[in-house]
Amino acid sequence: MLHGRDVERARLAALVDGARQGRAGTLALHGDPGTGKTALLDDLAEACHGVTVLRTQGIESESPLAFASLHRLLRPLLPRLDHIPAPQAGALDLAFGRQDGDAVDPFLVAVATLSLVTEAAEHQPVLAMVDDAHWLDAASADVLLFTARRLDADQVVLLFSVRDGQGTSFSHPGVPSLLIRELDDASARAVVEDHLDAGAKDSVTTDRVLRQAGGNPLALVELSTALTSDQLQGAEPLPVTAAMERVFLDRARRLPERVQRFLLIVAADDSGRVATVRRAAEILAIPDRAFAEAEASGLMLRAGDTLRVRHPLVRSALYQAAPTSLRGDVHRALAAALEGVGEPDRQVWHDAFGADGPDAAIAARLDGAGVRSERRGGHAAAADFFERAAELSPAADLRAERRFSAARNAWAASLTARARSLVTAARGEADDPSLLADIDRLRGRIEVNVGSAATAHRIFVSAAVAAVDTTPARALDLAVAAAGLAAYGGDSGIRLDPAIVIRPGGDPDDSRARTLHDLLLAMTAASQHQWPQAVERLRDAAQGAVDGDADLLAHLGQAAVHLGDDTTAGHAFAAMLGTGRQSGAGMTVLYALPRQAFPLFLSGQWSAVRRSADEAHRLSTSVGQPALSATPLAWLALLAALRGEDVAPDLRAELDEVVEHHPLGILAAPTADLIRWADGARAAQAGAAEVAIHHVTQMRVPALTRMAAIDRITAAVHADQPEQATEWLGELVPFAQGTRWPWALGAVEHARALLSPQAAAPAHFEQSLTHYVNAARPFDLARTHLAYGQHLRRAQHRVDARLHLRRALESFEDLRAAPLSAVAARELRAAGETARTRDVSTLVQLTPMELQVAQLVSQGMSNKEVAAHCWVSPRTVGFHLRNCFAKTGVSSRGELAQLSLG
Repeated sequence: MLHGRDVERARLAALVDGARQGRAGTLALHGDPGTGKTALLDDLAEACHGVTVLRTQGIESESPLAFASLHRLLRPLLPRLDHIPAPQAGALDLAFGRQDGDAVDPFLVAVATLSLVTEAAEHQPVLAMVDDAHWLDAASADVLLFTARRLDADQVVLLFSVRDGQGTSFSHPGVPSLLIRELDDASARAVVEDHLDAGAKDSVTTDRVLRQAGGNPLALVELSTALTSDQLQGAEPLPVTAAMERVFLDRARRLPERVQRFLLIVAADDSGRVATVRRAAEILAIPDRAFAEAEASGLMLRAGDTLRVRHPLVRSALYQAAPTSLRGDVHRALAAALEGVGEPDRQVWHDAFGADGPDAAIAARLDGAGVRSERRGGHAAAADFFERAAELSPAADLRAERRFSAARNAWAASLTARARSLVTAARGEADDPSLLADIDRLRGRIEVNVGSAATAHRIFVSAAVAAVDTTPARALDLAVAAAGLAAYGGDSGIRLDPAIVIRPGGDPDDSRARTLHDLLLAMTAASQHQWPQAVERLRDAAQGAVDGDADLLAHLGQAAVHLGDDTTAGHAFAAMLGTGRQSGAGMTVLYALPRQAFPLFLSGQWSAVRRSADEAHRLSTSVGQPALSATPLAWLALLAALRGEDVAPDLRAELDEVVEHHPLGILAAPTADLIRWADGARAAQAGAAEVAIHHVTQMRVPALTRMAAIDRITAAVHADQPEQATEWLGELVPFAQGTRWPWALGAVEHARALLSPQAAAPAHFEQSLTHYVNAARPFDLARTHLAYGQHLRRAQHRVDARLHLRRALESFEDLRAAPLSAVAARELRAAGETARTRDVSTLVQLTPMELQVAQLVSQGMSNKEVAAHCWVSPRTVGFHLRNCFAKTGVSSRGELAQLSLG
């Protein structure tokens, strides 16, 4: 019986009831060791009927074995793998070592887990419980947290138990938590009464137990049964963890030595298999009767062919108290016991624990385990294997190579500080030119993402020069990365002559190298304001890009945004996004979505921008990468400003928190500029010209200052700062004349109209419109119609003014740019025409997820296909689709396809 846990039990039961009704539930139970988290999970599992119960446990010594805990959880569902998409099923088979093959993306493993669990829940509700989550291997933890955050309208409950304190950690943002506190006095007293021997049930003994245990259920039980009255007297209460470890250790030390050694094997073992432990005991010449004696002690529990210690504190007490030499003997025995059972990674990890110093043979086996873990997508585990391999490697060159491998995998696992430390150590020992180039590329990537973009630029330039003679292909990659950084606020001031890294007479069949050549020349020409040459080289690069090469598409798209080539940028990022979706590469999708927003925004596809930004925000939350939500949130803020919508307070608070507390690297500058643009637009709408100019003056990224050119120059004119407007126009003119982009030429003429004498303005407006007709930038075109209409109305040319104001109003309404729609309507009325504005209250207001589902369904996708595209369950798709039908008033997919949604 669980005393004093009625509230907690009711909370858990409610989650299961909700799941039966199609509302998924997640919860992390956390608290001090021994507070009864596991007991609550046991109680819930026993109480649930008609539910598929899945269970796993984090094991401290198992942390370097990728997906070990996840494998235990999903093992009962693996026969259903053929019910989920084949690429996802294959990812799980590879992750669990059931098949060999190419490297698997860990994101695809996470998506597959979500699909498998929710598919099982279509037949019967699923209760998945993860005990000791703080000791999960990192790969399992990432997958399970992703699953928890993506569950929605599913018959699934996912529970974690997490130990607080003592250096353990299990960060679970996005997952609700429940603190399991100590028992109240009455409940604690009831526990003691249940467990004290009849002869010891007196108030003095009870009070002593209560004083020592402090309301901790495990301590109450163990102290009631394990300590004598004399032991309970006197001293102040110890911290519960220390007290319980002392109790367990004291119990163990009362046992014969053979039993203590057997229990140490169980504590050091991470397989949980009876056969492995007994074989290790045999190797150490421990008598077979020690098994039964250990079980009888109550410190070891057996269930079928599995063994475990009674509580994690038993493991820590026994293991930490054992001499180092004895622990080494035990690990070597466990390694020997695993010989021939098909678990080389587990075996070599025990051998590594037993190593007394450098050992080339063990290091080589650890390296092999690292390679296998990396191929399975277990990057954190791979980092552990490679790092330990480096520590045991006698040769400096192998130490450097293995430390770099550890750093690369630590970075892939988002272990930033560890990756930095490892790559720095690797560079100190490396002397191979190819390895040095790879090390510097990783150093630069880390700086790009979480450090100084200028520092990254400096690293890339120096590394490119150093690699020219020995690894020219790497030198070219590094040079292109440096050129891209310089365009987005990461210029260190060091110049790299492209001639140094571009070798004449390269392989004519190497299209990737040719594309990189062209990109480098394009970005170098742009940095020197040689715009015609830059555009020409960009066009050449676009001809050679391959859709499946995500890295190359990223370089091409970024260069196209910088040079104002909307078409190339749109194609590059759309291809990159398609590549990521098709392969299940979640980070590629997460990278592409906010960048695709640039061409989508400029081409007037604002609802698509909203969908992309919202999906990127949800995805960054799901994968536990809050820094990657900054740019999507900034896009949402800009759209809300231009549409006159309030930003949800929680989203703006999240944006501010991310910008302030998370390193954004190269994303910092464009994110800040989007926010400044949004704040400037809101100020301009409120008539606060001085505030508007303050915000837009701080914009720094050239691509964004050119995108916002009309806003910035208009703000300067309204703030009575013609000198500032003229300066910005002067920066735009050579770009427009050099690139000959119609949108840039249109912006120049628009600005000239604002700065010209009244009589000269119409000619510039007419020229601007002529250019914008050939540019797919409807917002800027509408801005020009509005400004021209305002000018004509003030000049008393009302009939001509109405034509332009009417076109502006129509475009703004199409974009749902309510503030400027209101301005255009007001100007139309002043020009003598009754403006027929659309009633925005009649527009269908769908959530971003509903919009995405509606759009994909309208393209003819089934619920399963939409689910695979969005990385949610089919049931969740059905839930959002029903909401779409209810809000739009339609009842079929065909009718939905006829609607204009956004």
